[in-house]
Amino acid sequence: MTDNSIRALRREDLSRVAYLVDTNEMFPSEMLDEMTQPYFDGHLDANRWIVFDHSGVDGVAYYVPEQLTEGTWNLLLIAVCPDQHGKGIGSQLMRFVENELTRDKVRVLLVETSGMPEFERTRGFYDMLGYDREARIRDYYAAGDDKVIFRKAL
Repeated sequence: MTDNSIRALRREDLSRVAYLVDTNEMFPSEMLDEMTQPYFDGHLDANRWIVFDHSGVDGVAYYVPEQLTEGTWNLLLIAVCPDQHGKGIGSQLMRFVENELTRDKVRVLLVETSGMPEFERTRGFYDMLGYDREARIRDYYAAGDDKVIFRKAL
């Protein structure tokens, strides 16, 4: 599997993306229509969606520029089909995002995740990719659920 398995999101991918969001317990997948509408309206400067499609959509990533910043973007979603975890799909998606943003002269990519124990593997993933643990906001998502912010200079 190579980066040529990564392509832009299409409308017909949304049901599979909803499955990925639901099975990875990211957020309510009912939010996808509203989240993707600006993208499908052509506002690619404001948000980008990509999928990993080798023999079906097994991964998705969504990233946006941070408002009121110069050259800072935030990865808001990355999800891989659970039976494909550990096969490099997430790493390939991240490498694609980083390369694309570097080409566009973006300076910094942020990633946010939960500080809960069940997200330890997720945090380890970003550590492995060379992201710095930049900040922790206590009780952000809910009481006892911190937000951990990772940063990578591009």
